[in-house]
Amino acid sequence: MAKRVTGPEIERLIQLLAKLPGLGPRSARRAALHLIKKKESLLVPLTVACQEAVDKVGICSVCGNVDTIDPCTVCSDERRDASVIVVVEDVSDLWALERANAISAKYHVLGGVLSPLDGIGPSDLTIAQLIERCRSGSIHEVILAVNATVEGQTTAHYVTDQLAHLAEDGITLKVTRLAHGVPVGGELDYLDDGTLSAAMRARTAF
Repeated sequence: MAKRVTGPEIERLIQLLAKLPGLGPRSARRAALHLIKKKESLLVPLTVACQEAVDKVGICSVCGNVDTIDPCTVCSDERRDASVIVVVEDVSDLWALERANAISAKYHVLGGVLSPLDGIGPSDLTIAQLIERCRSGSIHEVILAVNATVEGQTTAHYVTDQLAHLAEDGITLKVTRLAHGVPVGGELDYLDDGTLSAAMRARTAF
């Protein structure tokens, strides 16, 4: 049995850090040690920032972005093209497209992808909310900027089918997807800005 070399407070910090994406137990220990060594310049400000995030950050009721205001900064920006909605899987994808300055439009965060094996169905995503946004008649184009994975493409096809039903109410939408500059199996958050911008400009009909 391994001997304990730290107190329970430090162990708890390590365990929490290990839950972050990309951090395993060993990386979490290194991060925790660095935070403790830089207590005044890093750990204390980080603690304050985390508490402010808990108190002030929420989910946008319109698009699903995270922000300190509702509707979020993106939804409130009147300079954006409100007739175009970019559909993404997660907030990180929204941030990636914004970082690349790929398009000035509105967004819709699905909150994941369809995955029957994981028990994730349409009701677990914000597909119904997207359909309602498009039902207003003010949306002219929906860009499906989902990841080029099997689950992502399955989700894109399902969303396309659901949007097609709006034609029964006299609502016609242009549905496009990112060009194939996005590699199969790739995730938007890991792509460079140039690839994202080129893929957005070369989007095609779905």
